Amino acid sequence: MYVTIVANCDQLDEAYGAQHGCKPVVPRVPYKWPLAIDLFKIQYDALRSGHTLEAFSKYINIEGTIKFEVFGGSGLIINDPKNIEAILSTHFEDYGLGSRRIGALPLLGEGIFTQDGTAWQHSRELIRRQFVRVQKQNLRDFTAHVDELVSALADAAVDSDTVVNMQPYFTEFTLGTTTQLLFGEPHSVLPKADRDALRESFDYASQIFGIRLRLADLAPLYNPPKFKKACKIVRDWATFFSDKAMRYKDTFGEEKAFDKYSFLVDLWREMRDEGLVRDQLLHILIAGRDTTAATIGWTFFHLVRNPDILARLKKEVADVPRDEHVTREMIAKLPYLRCCLNETLRLYPQLAVNVRFAVKTTMLPQGGGPDGRSPVLIPRGTGVGWSTYHLHRLESIYGKDARVYRPERWEDGELIKKAGLGGYVDFNAGPRICLGKNFALMEISYAIIRILQAFPNIRLPPGEQNLPVGQELQDLSIILFPGEGVKVQLK
Repeated sequence: MYVTIVANCDQLDEAYGAQHGCKPVVPRVPYKWPLAIDLFKIQYDALRSGHTLEAFSKYINIEGTIKFEVFGGSGLIINDPKNIEAILSTHFEDYGLGSRRIGALPLLGEGIFTQDGTAWQHSRELIRRQFVRVQKQNLRDFTAHVDELVSALADAAVDSDTVVNMQPYFTEFTLGTTTQLLFGEPHSVLPKADRDALRESFDYASQIFGIRLRLADLAPLYNPPKFKKACKIVRDWATFFSDKAMRYKDTFGEEKAFDKYSFLVDLWREMRDEGLVRDQLLHILIAGRDTTAATIGWTFFHLVRNPDILARLKKEVADVPRDEHVTREMIAKLPYLRCCLNETLRLYPQLAVNVRFAVKTTMLPQGGGPDGRSPVLIPRGTGVGWSTYHLHRLESIYGKDARVYRPERWEDGELIKKAGLGGYVDFNAGPRICLGKNFALMEISYAIIRILQAFPNIRLPPGEQNLPVGQELQDLSIILFPGEGVKVQLK
Protein backbone atom coordinates (compact mmCIF):
# COMPACT_ATOMS: atom_id res chain seq x y z
CA MET A 1 0.00 0.00 0.00
CA TYR A 2 1.39 3.38 -1.00
CA VAL A 3 0.39 6.67 0.61
CA THR A 4 1.03 10.00 -1.15
CA ILE A 5 1.78 12.81 1.24
CA VAL A 6 1.08 16.30 -0.19
CA ALA A 7 2.71 19.17 1.62
CA ASN A 8 0.76 22.40 1.93
CA CYS A 9 1.91 25.59 0.24
CA ASP A 10 3.50 27.01 3.39
CA GLN A 11 5.65 23.92 3.84
CA LEU A 12 6.75 24.00 0.21
CA ASP A 13 7.60 27.69 0.51
CA GLU A 14 9.62 27.07 3.66
CA ALA A 15 11.51 24.28 1.94
CA TYR A 16 12.24 26.53 -1.04
CA GLY A 17 13.43 29.31 1.26
CA ALA A 18 15.67 26.98 3.24
CA GLN A 19 17.17 25.57 0.04
CA HIS A 20 18.20 29.06 -1.13
CA GLY A 21 19.25 30.43 2.24
CA CYS A 22 16.41 32.93 2.43
CA LYS A 23 15.86 34.98 5.57
CA PRO A 24 12.96 37.21 6.59
CA VAL A 25 12.95 40.93 5.98
CA VAL A 26 13.46 42.79 9.25
CA PRO A 27 12.70 46.48 8.49
CA ARG A 28 9.01 47.31 8.23
CA VAL A 29 6.87 50.33 7.46
CA PRO A 30 5.59 51.62 10.82
CA TYR A 31 1.89 52.24 11.34
CA LYS A 32 -0.31 53.20 14.29
CA TRP A 33 -3.91 52.46 13.35
CA PRO A 34 -5.46 48.98 13.10
CA LEU A 35 -4.90 47.27 9.73
CA ALA A 36 -2.49 50.12 8.85
CA ILE A 37 -5.36 52.34 7.73
CA ASP A 38 -3.29 55.39 8.68
CA LEU A 39 -1.01 54.64 5.71
CA PHE A 40 -3.95 55.22 3.38
CA LYS A 41 -4.65 58.53 5.08
CA ILE A 42 -1.00 59.54 4.71
CA GLN A 43 -1.19 58.73 0.98
CA TYR A 44 -4.44 60.66 0.56
CA ASP A 45 -3.01 63.71 2.33
CA ALA A 46 0.14 63.47 0.20
CA LEU A 47 -1.90 63.38 -3.01
CA ARG A 48 -3.65 66.59 -2.01
CA SER A 49 -0.37 68.28 -1.07
CA GLY A 50 1.27 67.95 -4.49
CA HIS A 51 4.27 66.20 -2.92
CA THR A 52 3.06 62.60 -3.05
CA LEU A 53 6.33 60.78 -3.50
CA GLU A 54 8.35 63.05 -1.25
CA ALA A 55 5.87 62.38 1.54
CA PHE A 56 6.79 58.70 1.42
CA SER A 57 10.55 59.20 1.36
CA LYS A 58 10.83 58.59 5.10
CA TYR A 59 9.33 55.13 4.60
CA ILE A 60 10.87 54.10 1.28
CA ASN A 61 14.34 55.15 2.39
CA ILE A 62 14.28 53.13 5.63
CA GLU A 63 16.24 50.34 3.93
CA GLY A 64 16.70 48.81 0.51
CA THR A 65 14.01 46.18 1.24
CA ILE A 66 11.12 46.84 3.63
CA LYS A 67 8.08 44.85 4.68
CA PHE A 68 4.71 46.55 4.78
CA GLU A 69 1.45 45.23 6.20
CA VAL A 70 -2.00 46.52 5.37
CA PHE A 71 -5.49 45.05 5.86
CA GLY A 72 -3.93 41.91 7.27
CA GLY A 73 -1.85 41.21 4.17
CA SER A 74 1.79 41.97 3.55
CA GLY A 75 4.17 42.81 0.75
CA LEU A 76 7.54 44.40 0.14
CA ILE A 77 8.82 47.81 -0.87
CA ILE A 78 12.24 47.65 -2.49
CA ASN A 79 14.75 50.36 -3.27
CA ASP A 80 17.60 48.01 -4.11
CA PRO A 81 18.97 47.93 -7.69
CA LYS A 82 19.82 44.21 -7.50
CA ASN A 83 16.30 43.29 -6.46
CA ILE A 84 14.74 45.57 -9.09
CA GLU A 85 16.93 44.00 -11.77
CA ALA A 86 15.77 40.56 -10.63
CA ILE A 87 12.11 41.51 -11.08
CA LEU A 88 12.53 43.35 -14.37
CA SER A 89 15.02 41.01 -15.97
CA THR A 90 16.72 37.99 -14.43
CA HIS A 91 13.53 36.61 -12.78
CA PHE A 92 11.08 38.33 -15.13
CA GLU A 93 8.96 35.20 -15.67
CA ASP A 94 8.31 34.90 -11.93
CA TYR A 95 6.22 38.10 -11.78
CA GLY A 96 3.03 39.46 -13.27
CA LEU A 97 0.93 42.63 -13.19
CA GLY A 98 -1.65 41.38 -10.69
CA SER A 99 -4.02 44.11 -9.53
CA ARG A 100 -2.59 46.66 -11.96
CA ARG A 101 -4.79 45.08 -14.60
CA ILE A 102 -7.91 45.78 -12.52
CA GLY A 103 -7.04 49.46 -12.19
CA ALA A 104 -6.23 49.98 -15.86
CA LEU A 105 -8.93 48.08 -17.75
CA PRO A 106 -11.72 50.73 -17.71
CA LEU A 107 -9.49 53.21 -19.53
CA LEU A 108 -7.12 51.08 -21.60
CA GLY A 109 -8.80 47.73 -22.16
CA GLU A 110 -6.67 44.82 -23.38
CA GLY A 111 -3.07 45.57 -24.33
CA ILE A 112 0.59 45.50 -23.37
CA PHE A 113 0.06 47.38 -20.07
CA THR A 114 -2.71 45.07 -18.83
CA GLN A 115 -1.52 41.69 -20.09
CA ASP A 116 0.86 38.96 -18.97
CA GLY A 117 2.11 35.73 -20.48
CA THR A 118 1.39 34.73 -24.07
CA ALA A 119 -1.20 37.49 -24.59
CA TRP A 120 1.39 40.11 -23.62
CA GLN A 121 4.08 38.47 -25.77
CA HIS A 122 1.78 38.56 -28.78
CA SER A 123 0.78 42.19 -28.22
CA ARG A 124 4.37 43.25 -27.69
CA GLU A 125 5.60 41.57 -30.85
CA LEU A 126 2.93 43.34 -32.89
CA ILE A 127 3.87 46.71 -31.42
CA ARG A 128 7.61 46.02 -31.66
CA ARG A 129 7.32 45.36 -35.36
CA GLN A 130 5.67 48.73 -35.86
CA PHE A 131 8.34 50.65 -33.98
CA VAL A 132 11.11 48.87 -35.91
CA ARG A 133 9.48 50.20 -39.07
CA VAL A 134 9.13 53.70 -37.61
CA GLN A 135 12.80 53.82 -36.56
CA LYS A 136 13.84 53.25 -40.18
CA GLN A 137 11.99 56.40 -41.25
CA ASN A 138 13.35 59.94 -41.12
CA LEU A 139 12.05 62.52 -38.66
CA ARG A 140 10.19 64.66 -41.17
CA ASP A 141 6.84 63.63 -39.70
CA PHE A 142 7.76 65.64 -36.60
CA THR A 143 8.46 68.85 -38.51
CA ALA A 144 4.91 70.08 -39.00
CA HIS A 145 4.03 69.33 -35.37
CA VAL A 146 7.11 71.10 -34.04
CA ASP A 147 6.43 74.11 -36.29
CA GLU A 148 2.87 74.22 -34.97
CA LEU A 149 4.16 74.05 -31.39
CA VAL A 150 6.64 76.89 -31.91
CA SER A 151 4.00 78.99 -33.65
CA ALA A 152 1.52 78.46 -30.82
CA LEU A 153 4.12 79.46 -28.24
CA ALA A 154 4.99 82.57 -30.27
CA ASP A 155 1.32 83.57 -30.39
CA ALA A 156 1.10 83.14 -26.62
CA ALA A 157 4.10 85.42 -26.16
CA VAL A 158 2.98 88.34 -28.32
CA ASP A 159 3.51 90.59 -25.33
CA SER A 160 7.17 90.37 -24.29
CA ASP A 161 6.13 90.55 -20.65
CA THR A 162 3.69 87.67 -20.93
CA VAL A 163 4.35 84.64 -18.77
CA VAL A 164 3.61 81.51 -20.78
CA ASN A 165 2.76 78.16 -19.22
CA MET A 166 4.33 75.79 -21.73
CA GLN A 167 2.96 72.50 -20.33
CA PRO A 168 -0.45 72.55 -22.12
CA TYR A 169 1.34 73.20 -25.42
CA PHE A 170 3.65 70.23 -24.83
CA THR A 171 0.68 67.98 -24.11
CA GLU A 172 -1.11 69.08 -27.28
CA PHE A 173 2.11 68.60 -29.27
CA THR A 174 2.71 65.03 -28.09
CA LEU A 175 -0.95 64.14 -28.59
CA GLY A 176 -0.65 65.32 -32.18
CA THR A 177 2.54 63.39 -32.95
CA THR A 178 1.24 60.22 -31.32
CA THR A 179 -2.13 60.29 -33.09
CA GLN A 180 -0.30 60.89 -36.37
CA LEU A 181 1.80 57.79 -35.71
CA LEU A 182 -1.05 55.57 -34.56
CA PHE A 183 -4.07 56.77 -36.51
CA GLY A 184 -2.43 58.20 -39.62
CA GLU A 185 -3.58 61.76 -39.02
CA PRO A 186 -3.12 64.34 -36.28
CA HIS A 187 -5.49 65.15 -33.48
CA SER A 188 -5.83 68.68 -34.92
CA VAL A 189 -8.24 67.47 -37.62
CA LEU A 190 -10.95 67.54 -34.95
CA PRO A 191 -12.77 70.79 -34.04
CA LYS A 192 -11.17 72.74 -31.19
CA ALA A 193 -14.14 72.14 -28.88
CA ASP A 194 -13.77 68.39 -29.31
CA ARG A 195 -10.01 68.60 -28.73
CA ASP A 196 -10.51 70.59 -25.52
CA ALA A 197 -13.12 68.14 -24.24
CA LEU A 198 -10.84 65.23 -25.00
CA ARG A 199 -7.87 66.85 -23.26
CA GLU A 200 -9.95 67.45 -20.12
CA SER A 201 -11.22 63.88 -20.14
CA PHE A 202 -7.75 62.50 -20.80
CA ASP A 203 -6.25 64.50 -17.93
CA TYR A 204 -8.97 63.51 -15.49
CA ALA A 205 -9.00 59.84 -16.49
CA SER A 206 -5.20 59.68 -16.17
CA GLN A 207 -5.35 61.21 -12.70
CA ILE A 208 -7.95 58.73 -11.46
CA PHE A 209 -6.11 55.91 -13.22
CA GLY A 210 -3.01 56.76 -11.19
CA ILE A 211 -4.97 56.63 -7.94
CA ARG A 212 -6.63 53.33 -8.88
CA LEU A 213 -3.24 51.72 -9.53
CA ARG A 214 -2.18 52.61 -6.00
CA LEU A 215 -5.34 51.09 -4.55
CA ALA A 216 -4.38 47.71 -6.06
CA ASP A 217 -7.15 45.15 -5.44
CA LEU A 218 -9.39 47.89 -4.03
CA ALA A 219 -9.39 49.79 -7.34
CA PRO A 220 -12.99 48.82 -8.24
CA LEU A 221 -14.16 50.67 -5.11
CA TYR A 222 -12.91 53.94 -6.60
CA ASN A 223 -14.87 54.33 -9.80
CA PRO A 224 -16.48 57.79 -9.81
CA PRO A 225 -19.15 58.50 -12.45
CA LYS A 226 -16.98 61.25 -13.91
CA PHE A 227 -14.20 58.70 -14.42
CA LYS A 228 -16.56 56.39 -16.30
CA LYS A 229 -17.65 59.28 -18.50
CA ALA A 230 -14.05 60.40 -19.13
CA CYS A 231 -13.01 56.85 -20.10
CA LYS A 232 -15.91 56.64 -22.53
CA ILE A 233 -14.94 59.95 -24.17
CA VAL A 234 -11.33 58.82 -24.61
CA ARG A 235 -12.31 55.40 -25.94
CA ASP A 236 -14.95 56.88 -28.27
CA TRP A 237 -12.31 59.26 -29.61
CA ALA A 238 -9.96 56.37 -30.37
CA THR A 239 -12.85 54.46 -31.94
CA PHE A 240 -13.59 57.44 -34.21
CA PHE A 241 -10.09 57.34 -35.69
CA SER A 242 -9.88 53.56 -35.95
CA ASP A 243 -13.32 53.33 -37.57
CA LYS A 244 -12.29 56.00 -40.06
CA ALA A 245 -9.28 53.92 -41.06
CA MET A 246 -11.39 50.77 -41.37
CA ARG A 247 -13.90 52.57 -43.62
CA TYR A 248 -11.03 53.74 -45.79
CA LYS A 249 -9.78 50.15 -45.99
CA ASP A 250 -13.21 48.89 -47.02
CA THR A 251 -13.50 51.60 -49.70
CA PHE A 252 -10.02 51.71 -51.21
CA GLY A 253 -8.56 48.33 -50.30
CA GLU A 254 -6.12 47.05 -47.72
CA GLU A 255 -2.91 48.09 -49.49
CA LYS A 256 -3.92 51.73 -49.92
CA ALA A 257 -5.15 51.77 -46.35
CA PHE A 258 -1.80 50.44 -45.18
CA ASP A 259 0.00 53.30 -46.93
CA LYS A 260 -2.15 55.84 -45.10
CA TYR A 261 -2.85 54.06 -41.78
CA SER A 262 0.05 51.61 -41.56
CA PHE A 263 0.25 51.25 -37.76
CA LEU A 264 -3.48 50.64 -37.40
CA VAL A 265 -3.96 48.41 -40.46
CA ASP A 266 -1.01 46.18 -39.59
CA LEU A 267 -2.50 45.56 -36.15
CA TRP A 268 -5.86 44.79 -37.73
CA ARG A 269 -4.25 42.28 -40.11
CA GLU A 270 -3.02 40.29 -37.14
CA MET A 271 -5.92 40.69 -34.71
CA ARG A 272 -8.98 40.96 -36.98
CA ASP A 273 -10.82 42.62 -34.11
CA GLU A 274 -11.38 46.37 -34.32
CA GLY A 275 -12.04 46.66 -30.57
CA LEU A 276 -8.76 45.00 -29.66
CA VAL A 277 -6.91 47.16 -32.20
CA ARG A 278 -8.35 50.28 -30.59
CA ASP A 279 -7.29 49.09 -27.14
CA GLN A 280 -3.73 48.42 -28.27
CA LEU A 281 -3.53 51.90 -29.74
CA LEU A 282 -4.83 53.44 -26.52
CA HIS A 283 -2.03 51.79 -24.57
CA ILE A 284 0.59 53.38 -26.79
CA LEU A 285 -1.26 56.67 -26.92
CA ILE A 286 -1.43 57.21 -23.18
CA ALA A 287 2.29 56.51 -22.86
CA GLY A 288 3.27 58.56 -25.89
CA ARG A 289 1.20 61.55 -24.91
CA ASP A 290 1.63 61.91 -21.16
CA THR A 291 5.13 60.68 -20.45
CA THR A 292 6.72 62.47 -23.39
CA ALA A 293 4.99 65.76 -22.61
CA ALA A 294 6.11 65.47 -18.99
CA THR A 295 9.74 64.87 -19.99
CA ILE A 296 9.80 67.97 -22.22
CA GLY A 297 8.13 69.95 -19.46
CA TRP A 298 10.52 68.96 -16.69
CA THR A 299 13.51 69.62 -18.97
CA PHE A 300 12.46 73.21 -19.57
CA PHE A 301 11.43 73.54 -15.93
CA HIS A 302 15.07 73.04 -14.96
CA LEU A 303 16.73 74.70 -17.94
CA VAL A 304 15.24 78.09 -17.09
CA ARG A 305 16.23 77.61 -13.44
CA ASN A 306 19.83 76.85 -14.35
CA PRO A 307 21.13 79.61 -16.70
CA ASP A 308 24.57 78.00 -17.09
CA ILE A 309 23.05 74.71 -18.25
CA LEU A 310 20.65 76.56 -20.55
CA ALA A 311 23.46 78.62 -22.10
CA ARG A 312 25.57 75.53 -22.79
CA LEU A 313 22.67 73.67 -24.38
CA LYS A 314 21.70 76.67 -26.53
CA LYS A 315 25.27 76.86 -27.79
CA GLU A 316 25.20 73.17 -28.73
CA VAL A 317 21.86 73.25 -30.58
CA ALA A 318 22.88 76.43 -32.45
CA ASP A 319 24.91 74.20 -34.78
CA VAL A 320 21.74 72.50 -36.03
CA PRO A 321 20.67 74.10 -39.36
CA ARG A 322 17.40 75.99 -39.00
CA ASP A 323 16.37 75.64 -42.64
CA GLU A 324 16.58 71.83 -42.76
CA HIS A 325 14.65 68.96 -41.23
CA VAL A 326 16.28 67.70 -38.05
CA THR A 327 17.72 64.21 -38.52
CA ARG A 328 18.78 61.42 -36.21
CA GLU A 329 22.37 62.07 -37.24
CA MET A 330 22.09 65.71 -36.14
CA ILE A 331 20.65 64.71 -32.78
CA ALA A 332 23.41 62.13 -32.28
CA LYS A 333 25.92 64.99 -32.48
CA LEU A 334 24.34 66.74 -29.47
CA PRO A 335 25.76 64.84 -26.49
CA TYR A 336 24.91 67.50 -23.93
CA LEU A 337 21.26 67.43 -24.97
CA ARG A 338 21.21 63.70 -24.25
CA CYS A 339 22.85 64.36 -20.87
CA CYS A 340 20.04 66.80 -20.07
CA LEU A 341 17.41 64.23 -21.04
CA ASN A 342 19.12 61.55 -18.97
CA GLU A 343 19.08 63.89 -15.99
CA THR A 344 15.40 64.76 -16.49
CA LEU A 345 14.47 61.09 -16.76
CA ARG A 346 16.53 60.36 -13.68
CA LEU A 347 14.69 62.83 -11.49
CA TYR A 348 11.28 62.38 -13.16
CA PRO A 349 11.21 58.85 -14.62
CA GLN A 350 8.57 57.79 -17.13
CA LEU A 351 6.99 55.42 -14.61
CA ALA A 352 7.53 56.89 -11.15
CA VAL A 353 6.20 53.91 -9.20
CA ASN A 354 5.80 50.27 -10.18
CA VAL A 355 4.63 46.99 -8.71
CA ARG A 356 4.72 43.31 -9.59
CA PHE A 357 3.13 40.21 -8.07
CA ALA A 358 4.82 36.84 -7.84
CA VAL A 359 3.08 34.29 -10.07
CA LYS A 360 5.03 31.49 -8.40
CA THR A 361 7.21 31.13 -5.34
CA THR A 362 10.53 32.79 -6.00
CA MET A 363 13.16 34.89 -4.24
CA LEU A 364 14.94 38.24 -4.33
CA PRO A 365 18.77 38.26 -4.25
CA GLN A 366 19.08 40.26 -1.05
CA GLY A 367 17.26 42.16 1.67
CA GLY A 368 16.80 39.36 4.21
CA GLY A 369 18.31 38.89 7.66
CA PRO A 370 19.57 41.47 10.16
CA ASP A 371 22.18 42.81 7.72
CA GLY A 372 19.88 42.76 4.67
CA ARG A 373 22.32 40.69 2.62
CA SER A 374 20.53 37.34 2.51
CA PRO A 375 18.03 36.27 -0.17
CA VAL A 376 14.35 36.90 0.52
CA LEU A 377 11.60 34.33 0.02
CA ILE A 378 8.74 35.65 -2.15
CA PRO A 379 5.71 33.35 -1.91
CA ARG A 380 3.30 33.21 -4.80
CA GLY A 381 0.90 36.16 -4.79
CA THR A 382 3.24 38.49 -2.90
CA GLY A 383 3.25 42.08 -4.10
CA VAL A 384 6.59 43.84 -4.53
CA GLY A 385 6.58 47.56 -5.25
CA TRP A 386 9.27 50.14 -5.83
CA SER A 387 9.62 53.83 -6.51
CA THR A 388 11.85 54.62 -9.49
CA TYR A 389 11.60 58.21 -8.31
CA HIS A 390 13.53 57.32 -5.14
CA LEU A 391 15.77 54.75 -6.81
CA HIS A 392 17.10 57.46 -9.13
CA ARG A 393 17.98 59.66 -6.15
CA LEU A 394 20.13 57.13 -4.29
CA GLU A 395 23.37 58.76 -3.17
CA SER A 396 25.09 55.35 -3.36
CA ILE A 397 24.72 55.54 -7.16
CA TYR A 398 24.39 59.22 -8.01
CA GLY A 399 26.52 60.85 -5.34
CA LYS A 400 25.94 63.39 -2.59
CA ASP A 401 24.33 65.78 -5.07
CA ALA A 402 21.79 63.20 -6.23
CA ARG A 403 18.98 65.70 -5.61
CA VAL A 404 20.53 68.34 -7.87
CA TYR A 405 19.78 68.76 -11.58
CA ARG A 406 23.28 68.34 -13.03
CA PRO A 407 23.47 66.90 -16.58
CA GLU A 408 27.28 66.82 -16.46
CA ARG A 409 27.15 63.71 -14.28
CA TRP A 410 26.37 61.70 -17.45
CA GLU A 411 29.15 63.03 -19.68
CA ASP A 412 31.90 60.45 -19.25
CA GLY A 413 29.58 57.46 -19.64
CA GLU A 414 30.64 55.87 -16.36
CA LEU A 415 27.43 56.61 -14.46
CA ILE A 416 25.25 54.56 -16.77
CA LYS A 417 27.59 51.61 -16.24
CA LYS A 418 27.59 52.09 -12.47
CA ALA A 419 23.81 52.29 -12.26
CA GLY A 420 23.29 49.18 -14.35
CA LEU A 421 19.93 47.83 -15.46
CA GLY A 422 18.43 47.98 -11.98
CA GLY A 423 19.73 51.41 -10.98
CA TYR A 424 18.62 53.55 -13.91
CA VAL A 425 15.17 52.71 -15.24
CA ASP A 426 14.36 55.59 -17.58
CA PHE A 427 11.98 53.74 -19.93
CA ASN A 428 11.47 50.67 -17.75
CA ALA A 429 13.90 47.78 -18.35
CA GLY A 430 14.19 44.14 -19.30
CA PRO A 431 11.59 42.45 -21.53
CA ARG A 432 9.05 45.22 -20.79
CA ILE A 433 11.34 48.10 -21.77
CA CYS A 434 9.38 50.79 -23.59
CA LEU A 435 9.18 50.03 -27.30
CA GLY A 436 8.68 53.72 -28.08
CA LYS A 437 11.89 54.86 -26.37
CA ASN A 438 13.67 55.89 -29.57
CA PHE A 439 10.54 57.56 -30.96
CA ALA A 440 10.07 59.53 -27.74
CA LEU A 441 13.70 60.65 -27.48
CA MET A 442 13.72 61.85 -31.11
CA GLU A 443 10.43 63.69 -30.61
CA ILE A 444 11.62 65.35 -27.39
CA SER A 445 14.97 66.30 -28.89
CA TYR A 446 13.42 67.78 -32.03
CA ALA A 447 11.05 69.94 -29.98
CA ILE A 448 13.76 71.20 -27.59
CA ILE A 449 16.12 72.09 -30.45
CA ARG A 450 13.55 74.19 -32.29
CA ILE A 451 12.19 75.91 -29.17
CA LEU A 452 15.67 76.98 -28.06
CA GLN A 453 16.44 78.23 -31.55
CA ALA A 454 13.14 80.11 -31.85
CA PHE A 455 13.29 81.64 -28.36
CA PRO A 456 16.94 82.38 -27.49
CA ASN A 457 15.83 84.65 -24.63
CA ILE A 458 13.73 82.04 -22.86
CA ARG A 459 14.06 82.51 -19.10
CA LEU A 460 12.44 82.11 -15.71
CA PRO A 461 9.90 84.88 -15.04
CA PRO A 462 10.73 87.31 -12.21
CA GLY A 463 9.33 86.12 -8.91
CA GLU A 464 8.87 82.53 -10.06
CA GLN A 465 10.05 80.14 -7.36
CA ASN A 466 13.26 78.19 -7.79
CA LEU A 467 12.85 75.55 -5.09
CA PRO A 468 15.33 72.73 -4.46
CA VAL A 469 14.61 69.45 -6.23
CA GLY A 470 12.04 67.55 -4.20
CA GLN A 471 10.16 70.63 -3.00
CA GLU A 472 8.60 71.47 -6.36
CA LEU A 473 4.92 70.69 -6.80
CA GLN A 474 4.17 67.53 -8.76
CA ASP A 475 0.96 66.42 -10.39
CA LEU A 476 1.00 62.66 -9.98
CA SER A 477 -1.15 60.74 -12.43
CA ILE A 478 0.44 57.85 -14.28
CA ILE A 479 3.64 59.86 -14.34
CA LEU A 480 4.85 63.16 -12.91
CA PHE A 481 3.96 66.53 -14.38
CA PRO A 482 5.21 69.88 -13.08
CA GLY A 483 2.48 70.73 -10.60
CA GLU A 484 2.29 74.40 -11.53
CA GLY A 485 3.24 73.96 -15.16
CA VAL A 486 6.35 75.26 -16.89
CA LYS A 487 6.12 79.05 -16.67
CA VAL A 488 8.62 81.00 -18.75
CA GLN A 489 9.16 84.27 -20.53
CA LEU A 490 9.93 83.68 -24.19
CA LYS A 491 10.86 87.18 -25.37
